[in-house]
Amino acid sequence: MEQYEKIKDWLGSGSINIFGLPFAGKDTLAHNLARVLNASVVSGGDILRSHKDQATIKKLMETGELFPTDYYLEIILPYISKPVFAGKPLILSSVGRWSGEEATILRACHQANHPIRAVIHLRVDVERVWQRFEISQTKQDRSHRHDDAARILEIRLKEYAEKTLPVLDFYRQKNLLIEIDGHKIIKDTTDNAIRQLWRSFGIK
Repeated sequence: MEQYEKIKDWLGSGSINIFGLPFAGKDTLAHNLARVLNASVVSGGDILRSHKDQATIKKLMETGELFPTDYYLEIILPYISKPVFAGKPLILSSVGRWSGEEATILRACHQANHPIRAVIHLRVDVERVWQRFEISQTKQDRSHRHDDAARILEIRLKEYAEKTLPVLDFYRQKNLLIEIDGHKIIKDTTDNAIRQLWRSFGIK
């Protein structure tokens, strides 16, 4: 599809960072965009869960709070500079969720030759988050993640409001942010993201 090819040219080896509430569908959208744009997915959560220091990771995840910035960046930033990603675009899923990390993430991505070209806010309401949480608990489809418990989800929602929404404001002021309705089925959400990228960044 010509539109996809032109977006690939515009993106180059750059990156698109996706944010949203828990259960918004960030990783699913990231993998769909990666497929159509021939990109690699870098999920902040997956990187943390695969890190060698799992005792510390588990302890921090079970608090429901965001990771200390220095510790988070110590893990994340070398990852995006891996040779396997060289010359390829990246779809980032919630990389740099804490207010104060965004400027460092921008700089690191630029230095790694994956400059952030766009930031997607995948919007869902809190009621939908809880609906999806209940469905996930029934299906047990998230591999027993440390942070999947009702009491922790409450904390994560509070953390998002207090620490991640300011990050979105930062990217909005940089004219990098686009808003996508996350209540639709994933195909419609992906198509909408492509259309919004096309329109918002004047891709020709």
